[in-house]
Amino acid sequence: MNQPKVKYSLSNWDLVTVNPNYKTWNWKDLFCFWGVNIQSIIAFSLIASLYIVYDLNTFVVFFGTILGSFLVYLFSNLIGKPSQKFGLPFAVLLRSSLGFNGAKYLGLLRALVGIFMFGVQTYILSKAFGFLIRILIFSIDSSLLSKDIFLFFLLGIDIIDWISFSVVIIFQTLMFSVGINFNKRLINYSAITVYVGMIIFFFGILLSDVKLTSQAFVELLDYENLLDNENIFALLSVAGAIFAYFSIIIVTFGDFSRYVKNEDELKKGNLSLIANLIIFSFFSVFIVIGSDVFLNLRFLNLSSILTNPTDIIGKFDNTSITVIAIFFIIISSASTNLVANFIPSQYSLINFLPNSLNLKSASYIILIFSFLIGIFWVTVLSQIGILSFVDTFSSFFGPLFGVIIADYYLIKSESISNKDIYSTDTSGIYYFSSGWHTKGLYSLLIGFIFSASTIWNPNLMFLQSFAWLIGAIISLIIYYLLTKK
Repeated sequence: MNQPKVKYSLSNWDLVTVNPNYKTWNWKDLFCFWGVNIQSIIAFSLIASLYIVYDLNTFVVFFGTILGSFLVYLFSNLIGKPSQKFGLPFAVLLRSSLGFNGAKYLGLLRALVGIFMFGVQTYILSKAFGFLIRILIFSIDSSLLSKDIFLFFLLGIDIIDWISFSVVIIFQTLMFSVGINFNKRLINYSAITVYVGMIIFFFGILLSDVKLTSQAFVELLDYENLLDNENIFALLSVAGAIFAYFSIIIVTFGDFSRYVKNEDELKKGNLSLIANLIIFSFFSVFIVIGSDVFLNLRFLNLSSILTNPTDIIGKFDNTSITVIAIFFIIISSASTNLVANFIPSQYSLINFLPNSLNLKSASYIILIFSFLIGIFWVTVLSQIGILSFVDTFSSFFGPLFGVIIADYYLIKSESISNKDIYSTDTSGIYYFSSGWHTKGLYSLLIGFIFSASTIWNPNLMFLQSFAWLIGAIISLIIYYLLTKK
């Protein structure tokens, strides 16, 4: 009598446990990973605004950012450890707590948010590339840009922006779909290149007037009233803002930690997030402060200090500086797009259709849908308040983290069955109720309600920076109470 075969219908070459020989990431690779996560226009503006624009004590902001990044470090260690140990991506790990069908559909939410953000951020990135095209055309013949062909708009986009968006999104897709080893090199080169660019601009600003720029930076440091009770809420708010910025990365961090050599490298690499934040904050704040001093010396009399790097570049009115700065902005934006949106979307899509998709085909799906999102962003999507709905979908991410952590550490005692995690057999431990773990779904839904309420309830909007944490903690507690024996 033949032994019945176990149904491994959920297996896929891109989802299977990583061979130990292919676990090549070390702490330096993770340093670059966290580097590209923070090297974005949004992070630059956020950090500079916290230090300069808002009326906050400098050291309150500093310790708030350290606290926020330390929380990210702790949570990344928690979610990264099971993936590193068993070599599993986020969507597969989710099968342990929600069942294979629960992971299939709930994991797809990460792909939907990732694809949407990939389309929007690629459109924004393409504007920088389009600006380079305009500079090139203008340098050839300044009258060309006034021709009718360049003044024709379709869906609110002119021909140059159509070309730049198409080139950028196709080029990104082709590069990002090569494989994880190539992507690792992209991440490393990008992080180093952007830091080199920031160092160049730092010295360029500093040497414009060493005394004035240094003095302006020192004057920013405020020691007064550091220990006031009022500063506690400000410190927590800053920590919440920093944590919220990284929160979309945390839940799918396993997509990257599965390639890390060992747990020690994982912890050291995650600790480098704090170092990245300190380095990036120093350069961002100095460049903003120094640029303000430099521009005011040129009698521009700025009405307010500029914290957006593109605004700062525009005020310099220097083509060479503009071209160089845009080059670094394109690199930083593309690499952030890769780790925050593209790779997590790939794995979540493959997990949804494990028998049909691979990295290449999943990449083409991302390309098609994100292209549609990008071309309709200006005329439709940005006008209908769709970001609130995207934020609502994102409210699932904290609760997803909570059920994974409760299941792995508190219920399953840090064990996973590699055999059953890919099986749909009724005897498998992750089969639950036809592939759905109802207790996990209940826990997730309750956490989501608490998390989403900070978006839709005006009285709770002051907690929005902590929405991810609230959802994670609620779902973790509920899951543990429902499933403990």
